[in-house]
Amino acid sequence: MAGGDSKIYRFEEVSKHNATKDCWIIIEGKVYDVTPFMEDHPGGDEVLLAVTGKDATDDFEDVGHSDSAREMMDKYYIGEIDASTVPAKRVQPLQPLRQTCNQDKTSDVLIKVLQLLVPILILGVAFGVRHFTKAE
Repeated sequence: MAGGDSKIYRFEEVSKHNATKDCWIIIEGKVYDVTPFMEDHPGGDEVLLAVTGKDATDDFEDVGHSDSAREMMDKYYIGEIDASTVPAKRVQPLQPLRQTCNQDKTSDVLIKVLQLLVPILILGVAFGVRHFTKAE
């Protein structure tokens, strides 16, 4: 059905269709109305609802859909997405990532120190209790 006279949809319009009774998704630049498939989707309707309002291509590819699943998509195809209206994918800035890594290293060091100090503290308390109770 992907012909030369396909309807072109703006991202804003497609993203409005984000409910169980009205669900459109974008995969590889194509728009699919998967509303009739919601109850039959093997992963449940939550999976489809989770990919509305974004380009679901990566999510679709990550699952590794079968050839028959890919063929089935044709009957849900309703048009193309205007690529210029799709928001750019968000990329995490490196600075927060570095801070997270540093925090992880700090917490790792703290855990190792506690793993050493807690047993020593317990032994110290045990020896102290033994010493004071033996003296009486």
